[in-house]
Amino acid sequence: MFLGSGGFAVPILETLLEDPRVDLVGVLSAPDRPAGRGGEVRAVPVAAFARAHELALLQPARLRSPEAVAEVLELEPGLGVLADYGQIVPAALLDAIPLGMLNLHPSLLPRHRGATPIPAAILAGDPETGVSLIRMDAGVDSGPIVAARQVPLSGTEATPDLEIRLADAAAELLKGSLGGWLAGELQPHPQPRHGVTLTRPLRRADGRLDQDRPAVELERQVRAYRGWPGSFIETGAGRIVVLAASLAPKVHGQPGTLVADGGGLVLATASGGLRLEGVQPAGGRVMTGAELLRGRPGLAGATVGLPAER
Repeated sequence: MFLGSGGFAVPILETLLEDPRVDLVGVLSAPDRPAGRGGEVRAVPVAAFARAHELALLQPARLRSPEAVAEVLELEPGLGVLADYGQIVPAALLDAIPLGMLNLHPSLLPRHRGATPIPAAILAGDPETGVSLIRMDAGVDSGPIVAARQVPLSGTEATPDLEIRLADAAAELLKGSLGGWLAGELQPHPQPRHGVTLTRPLRRADGRLDQDRPAVELERQVRAYRGWPGSFIETGAGRIVVLAASLAPKVHGQPGTLVADGGGLVLATASGGLRLEGVQPAGGRVMTGAELLRGRPGLAGATVGLPAER
């Protein structure tokens, strides 16, 4: 039985589907939900994949309900594999599966447990990350480690691309570990007690670029929050979404001031400057910071953090 919802989980599900050792009795995924400005109801990536391949699909709104647990157990799964599912798996289900529930988590546990490990690794400037295969317990990503794979980071990654790399690494890790787990040859070991960090779900407000932080941290944020929740600044002329940025360490100015530099637009911060390479003003198209400055020369010298004009 496979449990997953987001795009990270799709290559893992595909690996299970292609594995001759596996009889995939069912897929659990998040319910279809409204998406986009029009509110069109869409399937999450795993549910869409399951339907396209005519797999038995369950989409309980609340997996912890007795009805949902009973429906899952009717499938008589011998092993559960979970990745990017989005709901807590109840103990009643964990305890009832003979070979347990394996979870593929995109970090080197115990670092970056929780909902947003990939952005967290980029935000922290970690030199490496990876994927961990754990046997699930009742805690949050706290189960014993079955196997892990390291993935080096260059310091230029953005979350969408890194997610693809880690998903592929997770699929390969599962493929290489599944035989040993089924044969009882892989013994999980407890996670270290030290080095535990916990991440949380991101909110839209987290995307605001705080000029009182160093530019190096804001550049990481732009890469970490690409996709969701995005990064932005507020000006008197409205919100400007920042899609790409680089460091401009020699630019000086009062933190929070937009500075014209070399034909481009730079946000002065508590330490150094953040060059706004790719932007999208409210109601406008995607453009470079230089193009935005040519169209709105009054932004040079403006202060960020102001509410948008009505």
